[in-house]
Amino acid sequence: MSRIQDALNKAASRRKSPVESAAEINHAAAQKNELVSESQLPEKQFSNLLDVPPIKVDNLMLATARDEKTEVVEEYNKLRSAVIALTKGDKFSNTLMVTSTVSEEGKSMTALNLAISLAKEHDHTVLLVDTDLRRPSVHKFLDIKPEVGLVHCLRDNLPIEKALIKTGIGKLVVLPAGEAVNDPVDMLSSNRMKEIIRELRERYADRYVIFDTPPALPFADAGVLAANMDATLFVVREGKARREDIVKTLDNFKGHNLLGVIYNDAHAFMKKQDYYYY
Repeated sequence: MSRIQDALNKAASRRKSPVESAAEINHAAAQKNELVSESQLPEKQFSNLLDVPPIKVDNLMLATARDEKTEVVEEYNKLRSAVIALTKGDKFSNTLMVTSTVSEEGKSMTALNLAISLAKEHDHTVLLVDTDLRRPSVHKFLDIKPEVGLVHCLRDNLPIEKALIKTGIGKLVVLPAGEAVNDPVDMLSSNRMKEIIRELRERYADRYVIFDTPPALPFADAGVLAANMDATLFVVREGKARREDIVKTLDNFKGHNLLGVIYNDAHAFMKKQDYYYY
């Protein structure tokens, strides 16, 4: 059993007993996935989106965007199936944030590859929001140069639809950060941010809205966002964060519906595939 699947199974065991096996989780995902087709939603929800040239899927960091069967892609597909199964409860609507204790644990790549996997597997839109305003990276991995983004929606009251970008990868839509902000806590805790989350939740009522957030330490950004999310995925990279910091961070997220912990040993794992993942 993969480490990703094992971590998510442990999270599932806190919700029901006995613990589901990997096969049961995948079966549950197939049975419970009731996402509707695009044609069932009002057209206005998906109009006026910015188009960019199709993303180059030869980007080695975007493992799930490549039409290849690799161990890495399979791991993300298992993560996708487990997430679908675990988010069908009454406590989950559609907003999921991905965070970590410190930087460079792979949270952004986890959020991005999970979003791509969901968007390619099912005929529905997945929205990825870059809320790591201190160090935005989603647009860099996708090789796009947005003129506006979340910061402009927060600071200048730019309508959300003016900043959404269709990537051409499945039905993945991205809300980029727009620009970096040195101290975004006030922005992320503002009423405007709450309005944006609420609008995205309603706009994508039957879709996943995934938020790539800043690391939980040493800033308060992730904790502020967690209070407005349905669930949280926590990424831990082997040998990166100190154990006591991980424990402290997880303790701080009590009460915020921690969906599971993803143990990220991707550097060693991907060397076998001639990949480098950080």
